[in-house]
Amino acid sequence: MNVSLLINGADVAALDNQTFDRLDPFTGSVASTSPAGKIADVNAACDAAAAAFPAWSETGPNERRKLLLKAADLLEAKTPEFIKLTMEETGATGPWSGFNVMFAAKILREAACMTTMIHGEVIPSDKPGCFSMAIRQPAGVCVGMAPWNAPVILGVRSVAMPLACGNTVVMKASETCPGTHMLIGKVLQEAGIPKGVINVVTHAREDAPQVVEALIAHPAVRRINFTGSSHVGRIVAQTAAKYLKPVLLELGGKAPLLVLDDAHIDDAVDAAAFGAFMHMGQICMSTERIIVDNKIADTFVGKLSAKANGLPYGDPRGKVVLGSLVSEHSADRMQELLDDAVSKGAKLVAGGKRSGTVWSATLLDHVNPQMKIYREESFGPVKSIIRVDGDDEAVNVANDTEYGLSSAVFSQNIQRAMGIAKRIQAGICHINGPTVNDEAQMPFGGTKDSGYGRFGGVAAISEFTELRWITIESHQHYPF
Repeated sequence: MNVSLLINGADVAALDNQTFDRLDPFTGSVASTSPAGKIADVNAACDAAAAAFPAWSETGPNERRKLLLKAADLLEAKTPEFIKLTMEETGATGPWSGFNVMFAAKILREAACMTTMIHGEVIPSDKPGCFSMAIRQPAGVCVGMAPWNAPVILGVRSVAMPLACGNTVVMKASETCPGTHMLIGKVLQEAGIPKGVINVVTHAREDAPQVVEALIAHPAVRRINFTGSSHVGRIVAQTAAKYLKPVLLELGGKAPLLVLDDAHIDDAVDAAAFGAFMHMGQICMSTERIIVDNKIADTFVGKLSAKANGLPYGDPRGKVVLGSLVSEHSADRMQELLDDAVSKGAKLVAGGKRSGTVWSATLLDHVNPQMKIYREESFGPVKSIIRVDGDDEAVNVANDTEYGLSSAVFSQNIQRAMGIAKRIQAGICHINGPTVNDEAQMPFGGTKDSGYGRFGGVAAISEFTELRWITIESHQHYPF
């Protein structure tokens, strides 16, 4: 696929006409050829968004709703095109790619619902004859930066609520899936979003630092949202702080799934397998640590290992659960984590098989803090089982990480599980459900090194609007 930049409603090449190729991680063939945008291209996109802001910010909420709803329908209509691109650029399976489109359409529809939910309030004033209001207004130009792992979901999420709130947007496409992210921009344009309101910039991997800095530094940019690794998120936050600009961050995770001694074991096994191996474990919410009480550990591990060993893997275009990882580097990292853990006493109880960028569902039992996989986010299908004695140790292990995005607790005693859920340091906790779980209307985000701020529903309105105090005053008496 040949990709163009989307700037001010036009498909354009990079100003210096440079391009880069994205290769299919499974086949090695060229998946897309895209413009290698630079600072000048970023500035053109931000200038276009700034010029479009006055009119778009005054567009009525029902008109914005109508356009976002139309975009949701168009997105779904292009499901086959998105599936093909996502599979080729990221190595994802067809079902995961199709789910991305379905959920992204929900995000657009939820954002459409929010256009009339941008509320203010009247605040009583001590000043006689003074009418005081707090109102929310569009912030200005918003920058959205989305990753490759859930490219349609997270790409749409980076722009939907900013647009719903009356902002204009520049989306920085991931260098791993530029075609997929550009297609999102084309869908919004086709839905009737005015020119300049949505702009998309692609760039080569080596140009990422200068492109990100230019996006944040541009004087018209007032809000930034970034989804990706904690390492890069910290750089984005530091850069945004330099320019005194708010940023919404949704970063890495090391999600624990706690299996208490009274858990329904079969339910916990199913949730653990789904959370650990869906999309090859390349989800920010993926179950990274399965923390199980010693009283039931042998039974649980036996059942989970059997389920993992039965999951089909291979060519993502086939009928498999686990397809290709995003790169050879990611596949190599799985081997590194596995070898390190086994050398320090972990027991390989499922999987451990690799073919190129494809890994089987892999489980390591008896993982301890001396192993790299205990602390480092694997972002792949090699997962830890950690055995504990009692609830307090389970909570301590769950919190023994710099991350804090998603988590889960399995227990048939809801009061007990609720008490533990409150003690887990994570933005999200699911009782008797998997760590991989999201709905467009929910406040989604993390704590600690997993970021700050919230996507989704009413909670996201505050991220993409400016809260202002306005008064209407009658004649006043002054002391001089």
